[in-house]
Amino acid sequence: MKLSIERGVLLKAVSQAQSVVERRNTIPILANVLIEAEGDKVLFRATDLDIEVVDKVPAMVERAGSTTVAATTLHEIVRKLPDGALVTLTDDGAAGRLTVEAGRSNFSLATLPKEDFPVMASSEYSSNFSAPAAVLRRLFDKSKFAISTEETRYYLNGVYMHVSDADGGKVLRCVATDGHRLARIDADLPENALEMPGVIVPRKTVGELRKLLDDDEMAIAVSVSETKVRFATPEITLTSKVIDGTFPDYTRVIPQGNTRKLEVDAAEFAQAVDRVATVSSERSRAVKLQLDEDRLILSVNAPDSGAAEEELAVAYSDERLEIGFNAKYLLEIASQVDRENAVFMFNSAGDPTLMREGNDTSAVYVVMPMRV
Repeated sequence: MKLSIERGVLLKAVSQAQSVVERRNTIPILANVLIEAEGDKVLFRATDLDIEVVDKVPAMVERAGSTTVAATTLHEIVRKLPDGALVTLTDDGAAGRLTVEAGRSNFSLATLPKEDFPVMASSEYSSNFSAPAAVLRRLFDKSKFAISTEETRYYLNGVYMHVSDADGGKVLRCVATDGHRLARIDADLPENALEMPGVIVPRKTVGELRKLLDDDEMAIAVSVSETKVRFATPEITLTSKVIDGTFPDYTRVIPQGNTRKLEVDAAEFAQAVDRVATVSSERSRAVKLQLDEDRLILSVNAPDSGAAEEELAVAYSDERLEIGFNAKYLLEIASQVDRENAVFMFNSAGDPTLMREGNDTSAVYVVMPMRV
């Protein structure tokens, strides 16, 4: 195999591949990226046995062929090469070496036989549809902060993507929760997506998927089966196993009868929470919200390090309320708001609080209060 490729193109492909590769693994071949050159394209394939990413990029292929090489090492080399360099990759199968040349730089890397490289079995997908990158980006970006990191509740370690009912009819919905906070984001249901089985997309896959969704004009081909999910652009295909478990009935957690309404400028609110939380040594320290006629007092009292208080002008006309929240959770939820106003709906100091962006009900957040 021999091919020449532009450094920028190579870097993008190899960085996508090496981020899938697990740093610590017991199977040496899983640390490698499989390079397959044919025609005027070269494919870079990496897997950790749960996720597989395939990146197809243009190259000048002199001799077709394939090999595998350490993904992290190749990435580091390409990253340090000068911008705009033309990189030549030459595989010597007999010696088990891949030569990387660019200008006056020359590297020789150990390779492993391509036959050992595990290729993810392609499953029959029961549902295939296309969705704009911007829509998928919003669904996953706004929900992923609530993914649980508790390994014991493995079925919460991802985003639950499914078809659901909303006021206007069927929607494509993403939900994530860790038991303390919940995010539920809706988007118009894409054509042909109605029969899609509900799947839990793992946290790592959500992170990798984000790299495919930067181009607003791009349409992403989505394929879903009971066990796998695949997201594809013309260049990159990301295939992942889904979490084998049942996502809990999240609708029971979303409060319906919260009547006390607070409307506040989202950016001002987030900054104020951040400021008062500075005095608490632990990030989980509760921030107290005292609500009265059109005013909100945020306060933190940390006996060992000090106290802080800040007042905000808000829209609130219900009876007095004192309620506490984990500062980190409040900040994460407030930072999801794209519009100017965040609307909080309270019931009592002990009940879950609902938050949405203005009058938009397509993004709903729930946060559990803390005792203060």
